[in-house]
Amino acid sequence: MALIPVTILTGFLGSGKTTLLKRVLTEAHGQKIAVIENEFGEENIDNDILVSNTEEQIIQMSNGCICCTIREDLRETLQLLAAKRRKGLLDFERIVIETTGLADPGPVAQTFFMDEEIAETYLLDSILTLVDAKHAAQQLNDRQEARRQVGFADQIFISKTDLVPAEEVEALKHRLAHMNPRAPQKAVHFGEVAISEVFDLRGFNLNAKLDIDPDFLKEDDHDHHHDHDHAHGEHCDHPSHQHGGHGHHHHHDDDVKSFAYKSERAFDPAKLEDFLGAIVNIYGPRMLRYKGVLNMQGTERKVIFQGVHQLMGSDLGPQWGPDEARISKMVFIGIDLPRDIFLQGLEQCLV
Repeated sequence: MALIPVTILTGFLGSGKTTLLKRVLTEAHGQKIAVIENEFGEENIDNDILVSNTEEQIIQMSNGCICCTIREDLRETLQLLAAKRRKGLLDFERIVIETTGLADPGPVAQTFFMDEEIAETYLLDSILTLVDAKHAAQQLNDRQEARRQVGFADQIFISKTDLVPAEEVEALKHRLAHMNPRAPQKAVHFGEVAISEVFDLRGFNLNAKLDIDPDFLKEDDHDHHHDHDHAHGEHCDHPSHQHGGHGHHHHHDDDVKSFAYKSERAFDPAKLEDFLGAIVNIYGPRMLRYKGVLNMQGTERKVIFQGVHQLMGSDLGPQWGPDEARISKMVFIGIDLPRDIFLQGLEQCLV
């Protein structure tokens, strides 16, 4: 049996998650989608009764937040759905989990790796994060949940861009790229977005390409000093930078930040495993997403690794091409991570 793909839809309160979801459900794509919705509120509709909405199966989990207190409920709901599908009581091809606007998507994502039964039935495809252009600056300043949602994203959709001046949208895009360079950004109007940009993104597939903007890993000519406010080698197409001025680029000291590492020397597998194990042990709760394509001593194949919080996995990828430069590339996205410790530690793991 093929694994059932799952998409996690997150975003701060009022960012347009439900609008996007309705749009996806009503589009004539012929797919049968089960939706797990999670909202705060007392109206418990007979705990997990399936409500038929068009051809979709909507499951409401209204006893609080899916993401911290009731991960067990999510696990049970997923098991129930799989059992009903096996018995022919439900017919669906994929699942969308819409989290509450106050949720940290991390524990939801972890559910798909921590439970063997879930892992054998479902494939976590991607985390989609909606960002409300009108209120984003304030939300990102004030609410860690909003910053974490950006840090976890495989794809960012920016809503309500028609309500703010173009330069504010540009500043927001720049800030989001600084927080999470691996997630493509797209402005969406009233949830109008192509299904191909929502499903089958393979954001969690270890063998998918390393989806960091390749330019993110390039050394900028002004990147020899570490006192400017870009992530190391971050690709910056901010208009004010292209013209040499500072324009309206403000430095936001967000606690969610990203940095990249690359090296042309091979890693010593044992040293790297020890180091990654140690940093995940210490900093795991603050490590939102991390991912890399590595050149390891002793194998002709790429080693692909990625993680969420304390959960980390690796896999052998394709062979290095005969003319391909064997460069290891990694990106880390997290909350107040000590970049210098990470980068120095990685240097010490090289052959």
